[in-house]
Amino acid sequence: MAIEVSDANFDATVLKNELPVLVDFWAPWCGPCRAVSPIVEEISKEFDGKVLVCKVNVDENQSAPSRFGIRAIPTLIMFKDGEVVDQVTGAVAKDNIVELINKAL
Repeated sequence: MAIEVSDANFDATVLKNELPVLVDFWAPWCGPCRAVSPIVEEISKEFDGKVLVCKVNVDENQSAPSRFGIRAIPTLIMFKDGEVVDQVTGAVAKDNIVELINKAL
């Protein structure tokens, strides 16, 4: 299951993690975010132990989204060793998200 991350624990959870990390920047009022959410949860189960999957609510946390230039949601960013590997924005298909993850594995 994807874990909720806040500005307070973003660096420790995402940037300093030994595993590659997929971060879903989202908001509860965002329709495309709600469409992608079940796919993100599914991926978190499929890649359990290989990739950490996190969610950042952009309404409650402004620092992390601002640091990574989030201008539209949902935006999914793949991190490895604290660096951005790749990202996608919008309600994308599961294959697109898996491709994003595979670049970091």
